[in-house]
Amino acid sequence: MAEESQAKPERAAEPEQPAEPEPNHGFIDSRRLTGPSRYFDGPAVTLTPIGAAATEPRALERWAASVRDVSKALGWPDPAPVVDRAGDSTFLVFRAPPDAQLTATELSEWAWESAAAEAGVTVFDRAQNLGSDPTAVLAARAAAERNHALVKLRAAASRHKLPLFEDDEEISIGAGTGSLCWPRAAPPSVDTVPWSALHDIPTALVTGSNGKTTTVRLLASIAAAAGAVPGYSCTEGVFVAGRAVALGDYSGPAGARVVLRRADVALAVLETARGGILRRGLAVNRADAAVVTNVSADHFGEYGIENADDLAETKLVVARTVSRDGTLVLNADDHTLMAAADRLPHAAHARRALFAMDHAHPALEALRRRDGSTCGVRGRLVLLHHRGEDHEIGDLSTLPLTWGGAARYNVANLAAATLTAAVLELPVPDIRRAAQHFGRRPEDNPGRLERWDFRGATVLIDYAHNPHGLEQLLAAARSLHAGRMSLLLGQAGNRDDQAIAELARTAARFDPDRVMIKELPLMLRGRSLGEVPTLLESALLAAGVPGDRIERQADEESAARALLEAAGPGLVIVLPIHTREVRERLHAALAAEGASAWGATTGGSTAESGHEDSNHIPGQ
Repeated sequence: MAEESQAKPERAAEPEQPAEPEPNHGFIDSRRLTGPSRYFDGPAVTLTPIGAAATEPRALERWAASVRDVSKALGWPDPAPVVDRAGDSTFLVFRAPPDAQLTATELSEWAWESAAAEAGVTVFDRAQNLGSDPTAVLAARAAAERNHALVKLRAAASRHKLPLFEDDEEISIGAGTGSLCWPRAAPPSVDTVPWSALHDIPTALVTGSNGKTTTVRLLASIAAAAGAVPGYSCTEGVFVAGRAVALGDYSGPAGARVVLRRADVALAVLETARGGILRRGLAVNRADAAVVTNVSADHFGEYGIENADDLAETKLVVARTVSRDGTLVLNADDHTLMAAADRLPHAAHARRALFAMDHAHPALEALRRRDGSTCGVRGRLVLLHHRGEDHEIGDLSTLPLTWGGAARYNVANLAAATLTAAVLELPVPDIRRAAQHFGRRPEDNPGRLERWDFRGATVLIDYAHNPHGLEQLLAAARSLHAGRMSLLLGQAGNRDDQAIAELARTAARFDPDRVMIKELPLMLRGRSLGEVPTLLESALLAAGVPGDRIERQADEESAARALLEAAGPGLVIVLPIHTREVRERLHAALAAEGASAWGATTGGSTAESGHEDSNHIPGQ
């Protein structure tokens, strides 16, 4: 049962899906970016125009000019308006005062509608709501929106060098064990806040295309081994000391705030997904470490992300939060990521730590010569270099998460978590101890490279939601040298046709003996039923998969159960499961039929351990 939170849990982060166009508007949506974003290091507002005016230079220039003029008249700081053209999309963004974001949103909409009308393009008319003197109306609305008590609290928190987190319902000052929370409607006066009792806590952000959740969980496990109470947020929920306090997709700002408002959390690890960064910005302005695991082709065509470079720049928004004494932890094997980190000022100027598959990677060697921290593999030994010394974390055969090195992506995730723990100054013996135990039990990392023995078959359950993730999973499956392999295949509807086809082509390269295509009725995201399965089937056939190997089922659970029904000796069944509830029902069904969940490298069942705390380290 979920433990009751000391802070009221916020709603789960919004599903990662594009907003649907509203046909009578001149824009798709207008949003507040409440924290650091791709464009700015503080609050901003963004608007996505549609129609002919969205590509009209006169309208775009006029929007920017109006935003500048009215912002100046309102006494706001320079809004620095940005017109970002990406493919067929346009994004209009400007800085907004934190106490006037609603008014700034209205300003952006009015400025766009007026600019479009001046360019001869008619859009939905909201400008009339501001009357004949829009500046005066906006000034009045900004004054009404301004919360003077909150303005004073922000200034006081800044003077005390404390974080302040706010949303529509609550405000809090400090973090974790050093935090206090109040209703937004009734903020305290500055002189009643017990400032000396408040403090910040060590905080790490983890982002990337793949491996985020595994890295977050292992880092939290290391913190627990070191005696700290970890709190973490991820796509599965919010967890404190290994127990759930909220379930759902909490990989955005809402999840971060839940963790940071928990009075029992001593160290925070926050999964930071692309969707939250693009739709809301970051919840935090300061972190001790920010990790980018990798960048791979996914979600192109959404929110201005047209290619891998755009995605890398979005992931590297986390670098804006790295404190003066903090560290940006990067995957040196990812050339797209490293190139973006070198060209973006906020990333290029941050202190770095690097991980890679090879300890002798040139970038790692160069960083060590400058006394930097690294983690990589030498021979079969995972080697951490920190504060001028090498530390052996363990042979790949002793690190369960890595499958003896066969799960290469988990070698990278382990290196990322190990390195981040080191720069957070967690003791190396605790890092080593956690790394040598994490992954032995299925509850350590549910839904990520789980391995079950069922009727003589090996069943692998993973999240693998994009081509790169599926490729890594199937490579691990083939390392088992099984004679036959069955695969569950499906995708959410918010990928373009090319990305969906690439997922199928990735599957085809591993020559599966049976492919069960699943429909995801709750993840259609603008597509019709059957559309994604048809795209997958067509791509499989085009890639040479015989038609008699391809089947379909109407939902994820039915598809997975159909594959499990055929389980037998010598078969590997690969199940990329995207829904936590489905995964948990499959767990129950497997256990009911006597299936065993196996330790990743021990070859023995770990199902009997029965620990509830996924951060428990044997021997503690």
